[in-house]
Amino acid sequence: MQARDDDDCILRLEDVTKVYSGIVAVRHADLSLRRGAVNVLVGENGAGKSTLMRIIAGVEKPSLGRILLDGKEVEFHSPADAQRHGIGMVFQELNLFGNLSVAENIFATRELTRGFRGIDHRAQVERATGFLDRLDAGIDAETLVEDLPIGQQQLVEIAKAISLDTRILILDEPTSALSAAEVDVLFKVIRELKAQGVAIVYISHRLEELMRIGDYITVLRDGQITGHAMVKDIDTKWIVRSMIGSDAKDFAKSIAHRLGEEAFRAEDICLPRRTGGLAVDHVSISLRAGEVLGIYGLMGAGRSEFFECVMGQHPHSSGRVFVDGIEIDATDTAGRISAGLALIPEDRQREGLVQALSIASNLTLASLDRFVRFGFHIVGAREQASIEAAIRDLSIKAPNPDFEVTSMSGGNQQKVVIGKALMTKPKVLLMDEPSRGIDVGAKADVFRTMRRLAGEGLAILFSTSDLEEVMALSDRIAVMSNGRLVTVVGRADATEEMIVKASAEGHKTTREHA
Repeated sequence: MQARDDDDCILRLEDVTKVYSGIVAVRHADLSLRRGAVNVLVGENGAGKSTLMRIIAGVEKPSLGRILLDGKEVEFHSPADAQRHGIGMVFQELNLFGNLSVAENIFATRELTRGFRGIDHRAQVERATGFLDRLDAGIDAETLVEDLPIGQQQLVEIAKAISLDTRILILDEPTSALSAAEVDVLFKVIRELKAQGVAIVYISHRLEELMRIGDYITVLRDGQITGHAMVKDIDTKWIVRSMIGSDAKDFAKSIAHRLGEEAFRAEDICLPRRTGGLAVDHVSISLRAGEVLGIYGLMGAGRSEFFECVMGQHPHSSGRVFVDGIEIDATDTAGRISAGLALIPEDRQREGLVQALSIASNLTLASLDRFVRFGFHIVGAREQASIEAAIRDLSIKAPNPDFEVTSMSGGNQQKVVIGKALMTKPKVLLMDEPSRGIDVGAKADVFRTMRRLAGEGLAILFSTSDLEEVMALSDRIAVMSNGRLVTVVGRADATEEMIVKASAEGHKTTREHA
């Protein structure tokens, strides 16, 4: 049996340790990746999953230990070096050039050329279109990446990885921004790659996905590998217990409290598309103090665009916004924040954080006026106390708040974005996919925070494509489809079938009117 395992194993990590500035991110890890199989890696945010994969992909070098590829010890000095050995990775945080086309991104650093005549753009577009068609992406290869929504950008990353013709393909949260239909297509491609003998490494916080696609599973906790199993021999409760020592799925129960007066109202919000039609189509919605209202919809529903309009990010949008019954005159984002609105964006890397700044600086960035004395002097003690409170209340794993925010795991970065928004003392909090890329333990922290804040009177409007989330967390549920508000229903009257049907019918109705 051991000989068979050795034959199946394409890459092995032996006693690998990675230390950053005295902090041990991975400790004495032993990991085997098998050919023609989906090797699932799970663990809470900060457990060391992404660090291990960055070592395999040549982004990081291990502090100790060794890497064996096909039984021979190797060293990867760069991602390009790892690619030459047949290793490709789709990173959790997108790694694309927004000002280049989709085709140019797919072939970046390995452009197709015509000898001395330079880059063969037509060939790149044709080849890129083939990879995109394989994913049923519906994306024009000549489109600028910055013009694509984040879900389609995720598909471009996956197409880029597939184009590398890899022997080992690492997928770090590949479905975090994909619709259910797009996930199905991705899984079909994964099964094709498995049949060709490719070793897939799959990282996700969506446990049902892991059970559906995985063959082997490895669990990490606090930088150490704590368990291995075949997926067919375990269930989701085993995964959760192995990760956090509990099998409870905590969506946070509603804190009993009376709802206040109307805290927020949007009237007739519209946003024209560049290509014609409306990305947000006459959306009107209201929210009471202490209420949690969930907006459900799939990619392209217009949820993010609606939030952006409310926050004044689209000068060419129209409609009216009220906070505590008073219409907001300010049309810019800073003015909307001053009026009591705050947004936690879906894309934390590009829109929620300044990556070159520290954890502490990111937390206070939007609320520095609270700590200023005599117009220009920042009171350090007051600022420090607020930083410590945010880290404590949100359970942010930040050994040193002065470290760069990029030194943290994705889930903890998301908590920093939430903390930054809360420091502005908003009356209305908009949360766009607040649990994207967050593990089950961190999700519980975020959901408890949402309920606690609602209990304290904060009005919360959040969007999600996760049906279970919207059903568990919302006092009322709104459904959007193709820019339109289809329905708003009380949680007591809502069923999953009703929500899915409303979303589907809204899509059908919009398409028929097109």
